[in-house]
Amino acid sequence: MLGALLLGQPLQAQFKENPILNIENKDKKFLNYGYFLGFNQYDFKFDYQNDTGDILVDKSMGFNVGLIGEMRINEFIDLRFEPGLHYNARKLGFPGFANDEDALRNAFREVKSTYINFPLLVKVSTKRFGNWKPFLIGGVSRSLNLGSNETSLDDNSSGTFRMKKWGNNYEMGFGIDFYLEYFKFTPSIRGIFAINDELVRDEDPSSPWTGNVDAMRTRGLFVNFTFE
Repeated sequence: MLGALLLGQPLQAQFKENPILNIENKDKKFLNYGYFLGFNQYDFKFDYQNDTGDILVDKSMGFNVGLIGEMRINEFIDLRFEPGLHYNARKLGFPGFANDEDALRNAFREVKSTYINFPLLVKVSTKRFGNWKPFLIGGVSRSLNLGSNETSLDDNSSGTFRMKKWGNNYEMGFGIDFYLEYFKFTPSIRGIFAINDELVRDEDPSSPWTGNVDAMRTRGLFVNFTFE
């Protein structure tokens, strides 16, 4: 709480009408580097073969941490590479199970995911207003899911929910660069949307867990705080 208050005071000062310009040449470098910390909330989007009930997703908050490499194209456009580690857990509730203890145990699966995300992004900024500058950002990414269980010989009949190890995504978001006395601080919000189907089906084609799923794709929301 104290840290937020201390950081909030210089941020508030950036919106004054004629502030003293901080780190004026920061964005003129061809290459810039930094790191980010943040949190996430992952979800799944399901497409079904038949309308027999939706799979419910109980979402939770996870965390993000990673590095930033930025290449300046011109005054308003930058190319960014932001490899990061994203951890999250989701709980799935499957329809069609009876209301007894054994069936209820089979009706739920916890999906713990540790992603290593490799996004290539284009950042489009406005002109700088004193010590702050808003921007839009978007691009594509490829994610490695270390907890996918893709190669496991067990499936849901043994309690193991399986996903594909690699996923392809597109990302889009917005944020504001704040130019403080010694560094640039950037809060941003970004959505991630998987392109490919990530579900590994069970051996049984009529599986109550995967048999009715036509496609399962990750989607999520990131709130990141960047320091450059």
